[in-house]
Amino acid sequence: MTEMPTGPRHESTDLATVTYVHGAGPATDTSPAPAAPALSGTTETTGRAAVVESARRVLEGTVTQAPAAVEKVDIDLDAFDDRPLIPAWAKTGEGWAMYSGVLYRSRLRAYRRWVRRQRTDRGHAAQFKRGARRVQDWVTGFEGIQTQALAHQAHIAAKEARAAARAARYTPALMKNKKKAALLESDRTQTVAMQAVNAHKQAKNYRRKLRALRAGAAYGPPLAAISTGYLGAGALGATAGALATFAGGAFAGREVVVEETDWSADWRSLGDGDPMTAPMLDEVFRHAKVIGAEESLHMVKMPMVDARGAWSAVVDLPPGIPAKKAMRALSEIASALGVEDAQVSMTKTKGKGARSGRLEIYVAKDLPFTESAEAGPLLALEAATNFWGRIAIGPDVRGLPLSISVVERSGLVGGEPGAGKSASGNVILLAAALDPRVILWLADGKGGGDLEPFEHLCEWFEGDADPEAFYEMLKAAVADMKARYALLKKLGKRKVTEELANKYPLLRQKLLWVDELMFYTTDDEFGKKITKLLRNLVSRGRAAGIVTFCATQKPGSDVVDTSLRDLLSIRWALRCTTPEASDTILGKGAAAAGYSAKTIEPEMRGAGFLWAEGSNPVLVRADYYTDDQVELLLKRAYDLREAAGTLPDGPKTLADQLRDKGEADADVLAVLVDVFNAYDQEAKEEDATGEVDWLPGTVLVDALKAAGLDITPEKLARLVVREDSEKKKRTWQDSTSALNGYPLTAVLRAVQSKYGLTA
Repeated sequence: MTEMPTGPRHESTDLATVTYVHGAGPATDTSPAPAAPALSGTTETTGRAAVVESARRVLEGTVTQAPAAVEKVDIDLDAFDDRPLIPAWAKTGEGWAMYSGVLYRSRLRAYRRWVRRQRTDRGHAAQFKRGARRVQDWVTGFEGIQTQALAHQAHIAAKEARAAARAARYTPALMKNKKKAALLESDRTQTVAMQAVNAHKQAKNYRRKLRALRAGAAYGPPLAAISTGYLGAGALGATAGALATFAGGAFAGREVVVEETDWSADWRSLGDGDPMTAPMLDEVFRHAKVIGAEESLHMVKMPMVDARGAWSAVVDLPPGIPAKKAMRALSEIASALGVEDAQVSMTKTKGKGARSGRLEIYVAKDLPFTESAEAGPLLALEAATNFWGRIAIGPDVRGLPLSISVVERSGLVGGEPGAGKSASGNVILLAAALDPRVILWLADGKGGGDLEPFEHLCEWFEGDADPEAFYEMLKAAVADMKARYALLKKLGKRKVTEELANKYPLLRQKLLWVDELMFYTTDDEFGKKITKLLRNLVSRGRAAGIVTFCATQKPGSDVVDTSLRDLLSIRWALRCTTPEASDTILGKGAAAAGYSAKTIEPEMRGAGFLWAEGSNPVLVRADYYTDDQVELLLKRAYDLREAAGTLPDGPKTLADQLRDKGEADADVLAVLVDVFNAYDQEAKEEDATGEVDWLPGTVLVDALKAAGLDITPEKLARLVVREDSEKKKRTWQDSTSALNGYPLTAVLRAVQSKYGLTA
């Protein structure tokens, strides 16, 4: 190694400056350093000007650097003495100062760590406290438990002995056998009591001796150390003994005590954040009294968590226990799991491998349906919907979309005010409106305007909450149903299909939606008539392509007759205030089976149990559409119907309704009604008070022939039956003789009797 100079700490030599760190240089070697080689093999002066000049020449390229001749000198800067790994410079003042500084800093850091540790449970004071408690617990021991048990036994035995002695004392001597038995029982109980008291005394003595021995072993050495130190060295010795005692206590409590703060908290649940396991489910079903204390569940699918943070499992109940027993205990199971009732969903498995005792359990992480509803799928649909297919309702508790079919079905939607009936009904109404083939007949018993946006798409709309107007609507609907069946009979078909509906306009699918049915059915004058017509329409209209939905707050027997309510096959129960109200919608026994709309929380707006398909209701929340979104979808529905030519023309005249029947007699009556209307309009133009209520038969026959209907007066007389008073001849305009004719009342009577239509 090349020897380094030991002169000043900063020295300029040739082109380099050498700097030593304090204490890092050699301690004894002071030999001069050889001169650095000059450029081009020449020796330069050591002045600063020479160094700058040589550097300039190198930068200008006028000097070529030659290899330097370096003299190799082997000098060991770390000279060792006879002790290995200890350099000689470490013995100098600088070396000792460096070593002492490192040691001081390390000790200072250790002291600071010790001070910070004293405030934690690892501090010496905390250790001594734990040690003292452990020593005291050891001194106390467990003999006190046995002593207390013997004391209790002695107390009971003494009470029995006193009672037996009292009985023996007051038993009459004349009753020798009873007296003798009482004395024997008194002696026996006294003996037992004395034995119990002696055993208690022995246990107390034994406990006292053991505690004394352990106390002497635990507290004797510290007391001896403190006393001996005080006697030998006074206060200083006592302090040393106390410090030794403190050190011993800290050593005994060096391990942190880990214990339960609440010994009663031996049950953990899913709501506490614990994972669902097979043993947990066993305990849950035992606490819910679904299975016995010695029974357990068979895990078909082990508990697992999905992407939404919800737990699910498939279990088989023990033999002989059906799944419906567990479903009836939904509240108890939810309580044992530590969650809300609405978070737990239990259903019987379906499809292959289903069993009566096989159950699928789903537990949501949070209360379902409390987050903001996402946009419904109808907004993304650009084409028309198909009301003959499946209708998207909304997501279930797992977030999976649910759809149903309403073909040849009818439905009932119920729930308390504010539960979301109008918003839920929109999913069905909008799906029907976006199918241009569907005829809409809507009645709003609330009269609040919820159905008003659909009015321009309806062929019949009753929005004034008028029972009489709704009654007329139902009569027209029943007449339309009869006409549909008449056409089906001619076609040789039993029910309306999608192909028939597309081919025959009369058989187009019709949706009759009644909101707040209670207002109509409880009317004093028309309530029973409305119920009768609705029952007829629901029971017979399904095969004719008429779908009926009713919505009400509480469909009890006093609101909706059970004969009508039981015919409504689709049930949708939104939140209800009582389980009984839920049962009026879903059917008797649904709440007891675990399907109660009472368990739906108020913040779960729009959620309800839907029973449309399958053997059990399903908790679902309807897709929500804002007012602006409903307006947008209805505009799209209007465009679709306009393109398809199915926009309603407003209320149809009596003549148009007769022509829709597609029968020859209906066409004849339609022409007669038009002729009367034409002459009546002409009379009103001449005189505002003029009316035409009778026309000659010749005028009517001529009008029929002009319309292409060849009908004789005899056939007309058979079609329009007149009463005797109506056959009276009358004069007509400029005729000189009276003519036979037909009054308007006879024509309208024929229309009503044959087709059930009124003007």
